[in-house]
Amino acid sequence: MAAVGLVVALLIKTCLFQVFTIPSGSMENTLRIGDRVGVNKFAPLTGWEPKPGEPIVFKDPGEWLPPQPTDGNPISRAVSSTLSFVGLIPPKDDNYLVKRVIATGGQTVQCSGTALTVNGAKVDEPYLHPGDDSCAGLDFGPVTVPQGYVWVEGDHRSDSADSRYHQRGPGGGAVPVDNVVGPVSAVVWPLNHLDWFGWVGH
Repeated sequence: MAAVGLVVALLIKTCLFQVFTIPSGSMENTLRIGDRVGVNKFAPLTGWEPKPGEPIVFKDPGEWLPPQPTDGNPISRAVSSTLSFVGLIPPKDDNYLVKRVIATGGQTVQCSGTALTVNGAKVDEPYLHPGDDSCAGLDFGPVTVPQGYVWVEGDHRSDSADSRYHQRGPGGGAVPVDNVVGPVSAVVWPLNHLDWFGWVGH
């Protein structure tokens, strides 16, 4: 029975749903440090593409994250790797990030003063961390997002090293859609912060 359970968990993780842990405050207060979020991996298989306003999980597009220390205990490392592989615990390589999509391929994004605009239209951002404004003291742009990429920023704008800070890197700060795991569908832990964003994204 245990083997069947592992196979089912692996199928769910591979095709449907995967859990990730929020490691930083860059998406507060929408997502908090330690929250476990469920990501809909099925959505990209059905033609879904990231849309402005959606929180997504994506693989580090290139040195956005510092190198992470590894667990020195080989047994503990092997167990964690196995459980992570089948999707029973979040990935341990910490090579994934969660941010909110601001603009997609072909759109032009800019921030000046306190106003964030996409294609010249001001973006309403009710999800911003209290006390933050859209630019958080960092003006940029205009930047036209390459086709096949997305521009992402954290909800806690003053505490998020996102697309704004990687404009000299690959993609000019934008993230390849191919790196996107899927939309964040729900906060599944802790119980006092359960939330549902929608099966495909909101």
